Order: sequence, then structure tokens, then C-alpha cells
Amino acid sequence: MTKFELIQLPYAPDALEPVISAETISFHHGKHLQAYVNNLNALLPGSGMEELTLEEIVCKSEGGIFNNAGQILNHNLYFTQLRAPRENNLPTGQMAEAISRQFGSFDALKDEMQKKGATLFGSGWVWLSADKDGKLVVTQEPNAANPLTKGLNPLLTFDVWEHAYYLDYQNRRPDHLTAMWQLIDWDEINRRFV
Repeated sequence: MTKFELIQLPYAPDALEPVISAETISFHHGKHLQAYVNNLNALLPGSGMEELTLEEIVCKSEGGIFNNAGQILNHNLYFTQLRAPRENNLPTGQMAEAISRQFGSFDALKDEMQKKGATLFGSGWVWLSADKDGKLVVTQEPNAANPLTKGLNPLLTFDVWEHAYYLDYQNRRPDHLTAMWQLIDWDEINRRFV
């Protein structure tokens, strides 16, 4: 049986400051994500999904298994797309070209993602994904949903669950979304864009 484990962060807990504090990382990664991992491992025995990959579980499950598997997949993609803050952090390579072609400018993409992130009711995620033809699309996904279930390749995401930003930004979700662009590792996003 597959046993899922908490991913190791590719940076120190304070590496994302001041955009995301070490305290937020401690709770978000060390407590929230760990709980989803523990819950999924407890739910899998006898489910018929014990040998599936995380992506397969997300696409084939529902209820508690889906919620916990989806949150693990979403958080794994979220945490591994980040690096130390950088001013004027712009897309590179294929992503820069695709964003320019699809949205007209990086600013237009940022505006769309920030608007969709700020207006998602309740908790969830805003995603930049690619369809099977490489066309980029921005979606709002409630709760634990992932664009993978719609046949899309998830590239970049902002977590708009309150636990992702409340310690640092309180109820100022739009401010958090604006600051997040400093943290995006465009090399990682390009690797996902295949």
C-alpha cells in the first residue's frame, strides 16, 4: 500500500519572508498539510485506491478521500513553486511567451488571477493551467478541487484558504495575492509547462 508523506520544503521556513512568515509556514506546511497527509493515509485502507498515485486518487475519488488527496496535491504544487522574494519577478522562457500570446501581457494575467483569487467565495484555489493544446486558462477551484479533474495541466496556484495568509495579512486577501508574485519560481513553472 502507498503511504503518503509530508513533502520537504525546498527552502528554509523563513526563506519567503516578508511575504510569508516562518510562523505561517509552520502552521500551513507543518500542521495543515501534515493533517491532510495523516487523514488520507487513515482513509485509504480498504478503499481500493491503496496503490494509486496521488493524481490518480484525485481524479477517481470523492468525499473525504478526495478532499484530503486534493489538498495534498494542491499544497505540494503550491509549496514547490515558491522561492525567496524577488522584486520585478517576471516569467521566463516558454511561460513568458505563452502568457504574452494568451493574455497580451503579464500584467493582464496578474489582474485576472488576482481578481479570481480575491472573489472566490469561501476557501479554495486560483490556478493557471494549460489545456491539452497548451492554451492557458485561469480557474477558480473551491475547497480541495484541482484543474487536473477537468483535463488541465496545473501550472501555478495561489492558495486562498485563510490558513495560507491570515497570520500575515488578516482579512486582506488581495494584498496577499499581490505580494505572492514575488515568490514564484518561474523555472519550476516552465518545467510543469510541457
